[in-house]
Amino acid sequence: MSTDIRVRTDAELLAHTDALRSVYADAFCAPPWNEDEERATEFVDRLPANTGRPGFTAATAVRDGDVIGFATAWITPAPFPTDRCHPQAAAGLGAAYTADWLCGALEIDELAARGTGLAGDLLDAVTAHAPDGRAWLLTSVQNARAMAFYRLRGWTQVTHPSPDGKGIVVFLGPRHPARPLAPLPL
Repeated sequence: MSTDIRVRTDAELLAHTDALRSVYADAFCAPPWNEDEERATEFVDRLPANTGRPGFTAATAVRDGDVIGFATAWITPAPFPTDRCHPQAAAGLGAAYTADWLCGALEIDELAARGTGLAGDLLDAVTAHAPDGRAWLLTSVQNARAMAFYRLRGWTQVTHPSPDGKGIVVFLGPRHPARPLAPLPL
């Protein structure tokens, strides 16, 4: 069974909305995320606007004609956004690091490939052309599996909320020039 990773940089991705919604639901409606079906619908409802963002890039994993995984990303604008989890990321890094490390970098928005073994390939494909290697993402501190996955892929955690907390953590990609400046956990 052959799987193709296809990179898309425009609204061509929208032809696969139903499949993307299904993959999103499979990945995020189950533990540890426990999102509801409405969140999957919200994701696909955001797609048309997201495909128009500067630097939009998506990678899809296609097997036997079916989309079985995807990753989406775009360039983080300046000033730094204040929607979704962005305020938590900014609070964890502080204004100067947020502006220097995240604005103008490729922001990984979603990575969904539950049980396919393709998450690493999708992540590599979507970040291959990150400006000057500058890629970043955030994930929940409560998802130990995701945290371990990113570390094993060479991503560097740069925020350190309370281990018992419910916050998010920011990771810089393996080629991000600010990685050596990352604060170590206490």
